Amino acid sequence: MSNSERLVEFELLGQEYRFYTGASEEEMQAILSLVRQLVETEPNTNVGTLASGKKAVLACLNIASRYVKLQQEFKDYQHNTEYKIGRLVDEIKTGLASE
Repeated sequence: MSNSERLVEFELLGQEYRFYTGASEEEMQAILSLVRQLVETEPNTNVGTLASGKKAVLACLNIASRYVKLQQEFKDYQHNTEYKIGRLVDEIKTGLASE
C-alpha cells in the first residue's frame, strides 16, 4: 500500500466491502453513487427480483458498455480534432504562401 492510499469501507446489497484506494473522496463518492444507481434498483422494476450476483453482473455490463462508448467517442474526438488541425495548418500555409 502506498502512502497516498486510504481504506474505503461501504455497504452494497447488504454486504460490507473494504479496500484501499488512491482515489480522492470525490471520485469515490461518484463511483459508489453510480454503482448504487446501477445495482440497487427501484423496488418497482423487474430487476429488483434478481439475485445480488446477477445485479452486480448487470451493473458491470452497464459500466463496460458506457466505457466502450466513451472510448469510441474519444477516438472520434481525436480524429475530428486531428482533421481540423490539419485543415488549419493547410490554411495557414496557403495564407503564408500567398503573401
